[in-house]
Amino acid sequence: MADSTIEKVLEYIDKNGATESLVLAEILQTDHQSIVGAIKSIQSAGDIIECEQRSSKHWQLTGEGQSVADNGSHEAGVYYNVTQDTGILQAELMKKCPNAKIGFSKAMSAGWLNVDKKSEGGVRVFRKVDSIEDKVQESLKQLNNLTDTQRNEFKKRKLITEVVVKSYIVNKGSDFSLSISRTADLTAEMIQSGSWKDHTFKSYNFNAMGVMPSCGHLHPLMKVRAEYRKIFLEMGFTEMPTNNFIESSFWNFDALFQPQQHPARDLHDTFFIKYPMYAHDFPMEYLERVKKIHSDGGYGSQGYKYDWKIDEAKKNLLRTHTTAVSARMLYKLAQEPFKPAKYFSIDRVFRNETLDATHLAEFHQIEGVVADRNLTLGDLIGILHEFFKKLGITKLRFKPTFNPYTEPSMEVFSYHDGLKKWVEIGNSGVFRPEMLLPMGLPEDVSVIAWGLSLERPTMILYGIDNIRDLVGHKVNLQMVNDNPICRI
Repeated sequence: MADSTIEKVLEYIDKNGATESLVLAEILQTDHQSIVGAIKSIQSAGDIIECEQRSSKHWQLTGEGQSVADNGSHEAGVYYNVTQDTGILQAELMKKCPNAKIGFSKAMSAGWLNVDKKSEGGVRVFRKVDSIEDKVQESLKQLNNLTDTQRNEFKKRKLITEVVVKSYIVNKGSDFSLSISRTADLTAEMIQSGSWKDHTFKSYNFNAMGVMPSCGHLHPLMKVRAEYRKIFLEMGFTEMPTNNFIESSFWNFDALFQPQQHPARDLHDTFFIKYPMYAHDFPMEYLERVKKIHSDGGYGSQGYKYDWKIDEAKKNLLRTHTTAVSARMLYKLAQEPFKPAKYFSIDRVFRNETLDATHLAEFHQIEGVVADRNLTLGDLIGILHEFFKKLGITKLRFKPTFNPYTEPSMEVFSYHDGLKKWVEIGNSGVFRPEMLLPMGLPEDVSVIAWGLSLERPTMILYGIDNIRDLVGHKVNLQMVNDNPICRI
């Protein structure tokens, strides 16, 4: 079919000279797009034809406009559904007529109908005139004679639309012929048989841009995550398994020596799971030790002195921090002869936050944990300097703070040259003995840890002011495609 169209186009140009593709489509009784395809194919074979592109605009009926032209306007339809003498209830009229709302409005504006709001049974509609002239239908049948006012009105009602048609003026080229003998592709068979010598090939344009391969694109968060992960691996850390978004209150709070009456465990801060509501699989000996340290104290601590309840510890929730995973890993480490360990994780956590430009109910937490004998606060500060140096951050300050499961605890600040001030970039501390010793870790083993968010540095690196432009349904997918690879 394509070769036949090409032959007909060449024959017509040979006999009649320059012509327009729209005229060709009409004379050859072929779809215009097929003619354009034939012209493109001829062009690709060399200078057989000359082409000049043209654009023209015209108005055409939409699907709704064609229906109005065939069957009458919406307002006329409403008018004819109103009984001559008795009228009709407005509610019934609205159900009876398609597009009744716009039709009724236009019929009332044209003065065709009258409404009796005091009629028995509800609002009743009556004819106000004996006959009508459907000027909308008549105008749409004569589309080329519309006034500007009519055209704007019908466009607003989506009865007509403006269409841009691209066509070509085609004429004979310097190498015009009635047949195309050039071969587009060189094949292995041609080379093996030597038949390529009998063909004339289309010349290659080595300056043309290649077609971009279809491929996926990493989200900016994932690009920055990959860089952080690379830094941890370079420092000899092992990645923790963080695929359990649902966690029990025991591992999320109790194992971290966070009391059951702590405000963070309230509904307004934490997402609790309704089905299943409770977890059941716990290491019971360890659970009893955790219960004792909370209720009565031990290991040199007086505990919190309250009635610790297992029902509270069983409650399932969306984890509020990846430290719950760190607790599981440290407990697992304590069940074997002790070996120093370095762990890290980068994954999602969930908190019942008020949504704004810098806070979401779901975000990523970066966490590093080091367990070894006789670690001190100095070791923590040294590792933090090394970690942040790899991020390009060298100006650090540390400020004492309080965390339920670390003591001492420090907020980490960095000097922001753009803002000309110190800004908080993370939190850190030494895990409390009340958390570590019930697990079974030796008394001379200390665990230092630090954490920060993934979203905030990503927003800074990519110049994003609103976190909802980075994560969520408002994300511009073109931004994901266009942003460069992160280089920290």
